[in-house]
Amino acid sequence: MLIGIAALIVIGVLLYTVFVREEDLPTPEPVNPFQYLNETKARVYGNLRDLQFEFRLGKLSEDDYARTKKDLQGELAKVLSDTDQLKQKLGVQVANVSPAAKNPLRAKSAAACSHCGAKFKENLKFCGQCGKPMEAA
Repeated sequence: MLIGIAALIVIGVLLYTVFVREEDLPTPEPVNPFQYLNETKARVYGNLRDLQFEFRLGKLSEDDYARTKKDLQGELAKVLSDTDQLKQKLGVQVANVSPAAKNPLRAKSAAACSHCGAKFKENLKFCGQCGKPMEAA
């Protein structure tokens, strides 16, 4: 009985491989040339963050921290350089995005407290004068 089931599975696999055409298979997702570089950059940034955390906890000496940080910064510089070279090679234009466009809460040029009337250059969550919550526009 067990041999019969195994034989059916083998026959099924053979028929599948013989009769399935390549056109019937889904097309693979195109490879993003920046994916590896972005993943490496994220890994290095994470390692730098973890390194600083370990140093603040006292798990690393200053010499070990400085040496490892320098190595990670060198690796990050290489990744950023490779990214720039790939952008030039592919002719990718990167628009300069202003900090106000990245953070819409800080997009306004001036904000005023509705409680005390104090004016600030940017939107804040709490008033710097009276400490009361600022109203969102």
